[in-house]
Amino acid sequence: MPVCFYAFQAVFKDFDNKEVTPVEIKAMFGPSETGIIRENLIDSNHDKAIELYYEKYSEKHKELVLENKDINDLLLFLKREGYKLGIVTGKANRSLLISLDCLNMYNLFDVIITGDDVSMPKPHPEGLNKALEQLHITNTDAIFIGDSDADILAGKRANIHTIGVQWLPNYQTLEFGVQPDQVLNNIKEFIQALKDYRYEQK
Repeated sequence: MPVCFYAFQAVFKDFDNKEVTPVEIKAMFGPSETGIIRENLIDSNHDKAIELYYEKYSEKHKELVLENKDINDLLLFLKREGYKLGIVTGKANRSLLISLDCLNMYNLFDVIITGDDVSMPKPHPEGLNKALEQLHITNTDAIFIGDSDADILAGKRANIHTIGVQWLPNYQTLEFGVQPDQVLNNIKEFIQALKDYRYEQK
């Protein structure tokens, strides 16, 4: 979130001479970053604005997005355990690849669905259904982890067991308007829930 806010604030200041707050930016979420700029920027030079967004996003990524050892360890643990991992995000492909590269996570995921890959963003389940299809699994073989109401609603609409997580409380929804199947506050809880879920499926 911090690097997204920084890049959007630079774009709206530079092109519309407008100060936008993080709350105002979050209210625009839904489309990918390019969609947000095209739908909300008054200045018609959208292509240049989009380029500035990516320039600013790259410029401050390593400063504003710190590596999280617990998350890294979790992903590596899941890979070792043989789980297939996927990302379904509203982010544009270009910004996601910048983030994965900066965080050394590029090779961890078996499927990636971005905002550029769908016509209907979350909370529509299109992205999740595409991920299931590409992984060659059914919804009953998947768990979807989300940190926003749009995530939870998309998971429920795709009939996937959906876990709401609050392990990065500075950036994640503190209360869900849509009730997930489970709400977890830390990674240890998630690993235990995963073991329990695996046992129940046997």
